[in-house]
Amino acid sequence: MSYDLMVFEPSAAPKSRKEFMVWYAQQIKWSEDHNYQDHAVASAALQNWFKEMIEYFPPMNGPLASDDVDDPKVTDHCIGKNVIYSAFAWSVAEDAYPAMRELAIKHSVGFFDVSADNGEILFPGVAPNEKIQKTWWKFW
Repeated sequence: MSYDLMVFEPSAAPKSRKEFMVWYAQQIKWSEDHNYQDHAVASAALQNWFKEMIEYFPPMNGPLASDDVDDPKVTDHCIGKNVIYSAFAWSVAEDAYPAMRELAIKHSVGFFDVSADNGEILFPGVAPNEKIQKTWWKFW
């Protein structure tokens, strides 16, 4: 079992959660006619995201694969034309989430928290959901 997150090409994905989840289910059938280990098949924005992300979480497979099989940061990145699905070791989850999300924002790609129930779907240019901070003296 892994800790899974995904970035996506925002122009390819539906904006409503219901339609997005149908689209997501199609993406993870991995039915595109190419190797899912080479970032060259992805959109330009996803390629840029990937090149920076692997500085922190190197790929397990493909042309840029890490030789260090014992490094817990080595990640299984499955690369489609419009998505990059990253399966992390649970031991790096607390570092992987903010790194992946922040780089998604930086490179103007979408972000989806696959491992969470009702996980966050973030599109570029849309303000991230902010947590409501309760005043210490309110008890609701």
